Amino acid sequence: MKADKGQIERLLKTARGQLDGILRMVEEDRYCVDIINQLLATGALLGKARNQILSAHLESCVKQAFEQGDEAAAEEKIEELIRVVERLTK
Repeated sequence: MKADKGQIERLLKTARGQLDGILRMVEEDRYCVDIINQLLATGALLGKARNQILSAHLESCVKQAFEQGDEAAAEEKIEELIRVVERLTK
């Protein structure tokens, strides 16, 4: 992985902590909107981590496949990205 590993780890650990908090909120039968707000915040952290990893992948792995002139590898990277984008837009 070419993304800033330390930053990704911090984002994921924070999201994990938020999920633990959300589970406690559910167990305590807290107000629905408060739970939803925490879920949105956690989703935003996960989205930020996802986007950083995707950007780093584009800037390194995909770019490298094209620069090396390896058409098969470049085509494979394009197909991977298409599948990822399809999943992001569902």
